[in-house]
Amino acid sequence: MTSGDTRSSAPQEPVPTATDRHDAVDTYIAQWARERPHMDMSPMAIIGRLSRLAVQLQLRLDRVFAEFGLQSWEFDVMATLVRSGEPHELTPGELDRTMMISSGTTTHRISKLEQRGFVTRRRDGDDKRVVRVRLTDAGREVFDAAHVAHMVNERAILAPMSDEDRTGLLKGLKSLLSAVAIQSAVERG
Repeated sequence: MTSGDTRSSAPQEPVPTATDRHDAVDTYIAQWARERPHMDMSPMAIIGRLSRLAVQLQLRLDRVFAEFGLQSWEFDVMATLVRSGEPHELTPGELDRTMMISSGTTTHRISKLEQRGFVTRRRDGDDKRVVRVRLTDAGREVFDAAHVAHMVNERAILAPMSDEDRTGLLKGLKSLLSAVAIQSAVERG
């Protein structure tokens, strides 16, 4: 050091990161380790955090949707119609499969969105047995505004993470989701 340098020669303590901080899941794991020392509680470190994170994320997403008078399921139905491309129209069965919900749930959701003027239902021109659900101009307008705010919100949620952490998380989540989907398919037979 030079005579004008005011830095201390003592080693600096590392700055704690978010991953260094003790959280509620750590407490639960420690409690279980004490009560069931023979059991491996390591899966809880991931599953417990994913569960807690899912609740917190949904709350943050719902707040943004509420700013536009929407519930998350309304946003999801409209997003599915927009993603389908022009003319932003699907059959209820296509909505069922795309959103992985039951036909009864789909019918209820379509009815609610139709009451709000966000979608219309019409009979197919070629096959009168087929109903088509289309996003209205009013639905597209509210969706477009909510979608912009939703993407800003998602970016803000992820902002504290480094690019490296995001990449690692994405890789791990894709791997886990794929494995769970395969396990579920096997269990269903």
